[in-house]
Amino acid sequence: MSAPRILATGRCLPARVVTNEDLSRRVDTSDEWVFSRTGIHSRHFCAGETGLELAEGAARQGLERAGLTPAEVGVCLVGTFTPDFASPSMACLLQQRLGLPEDTLCFDLNAACAGFLYGMKTAHALLPDAPRPYALLVGCEVISRVLDMDDRNTCVLFGDGAGAAVLCRDEAGGWHTVFGSRGDPQSIWVQGPGQEPAAVHMDGKNVFRFAVEVVEGSIRQLLAAEGLDSVNDLDLVVCHQANARIIDHVAKKLRAREGLFYKNMDRYGNTSAASIPIALDELSQAGALRPGMRLVTVGFGGGLTWAGALLRW
Repeated sequence: MSAPRILATGRCLPARVVTNEDLSRRVDTSDEWVFSRTGIHSRHFCAGETGLELAEGAARQGLERAGLTPAEVGVCLVGTFTPDFASPSMACLLQQRLGLPEDTLCFDLNAACAGFLYGMKTAHALLPDAPRPYALLVGCEVISRVLDMDDRNTCVLFGDGAGAAVLCRDEAGGWHTVFGSRGDPQSIWVQGPGQEPAAVHMDGKNVFRFAVEVVEGSIRQLLAAEGLDSVNDLDLVVCHQANARIIDHVAKKLRAREGLFYKNMDRYGNTSAASIPIALDELSQAGALRPGMRLVTVGFGGGLTWAGALLRW
């Protein structure tokens, strides 16, 4: 059974850093209030940068680290729910900016915060018939453009950024996945084009319950598929970075050892489809990911959608 292999990663963040103290000048909040409930101290907001520029920066970094040229890419996918345009897709614009061949398969997909893993599954399925053997997968969000900056329950949670991965098919490898959707327009939603207000709305309690349920369930399914008895048999767990309390709650329920679940939302907030590839790039650049490591990644969010993958680095 083949598996997708991540050859290299990249990330790109807007220059502007917005702290909880900065937000407290606009809404009734504080660093203590936000951090105690979310694990977030700061995030990046675009101040002139476009989503395409972030996606391009992360993609170029990934290609350079993989030792590949744009001419070798056969699939280009972007996971996003905040594209610069409804059409053309960010993937098509990225094709033009990077100079990818015109027969590259390019499109965006929207699975919200599970978008990167949906994209990995899709790229893996497309590569056998693609004109070239490498896929470029980007998670990119500019969530600041759809935030109500007067709503302290949502504006403190999110950030902008992009993360990228360069993939190929590994015929000697294997992986396990789990995907799910639960149509729910009431837990997390953003109005469509032309509808007002075009801002993120969220029922935090419902989202917390949903997230804890599906993250724990996904990890247990992946462990069973791999024939593992405990989450501590893994080398690392990288969840979507939505809220530290969600991750800590799941880790406690699974009796995970200290440090098994990676967290970086303190610096980035919730970057939706970009959060997992940003985290993987941080880990890779820090030398924390070594060949053969067994890791689980889990994404969850609007839709409601969720996805998990157990793979070897």
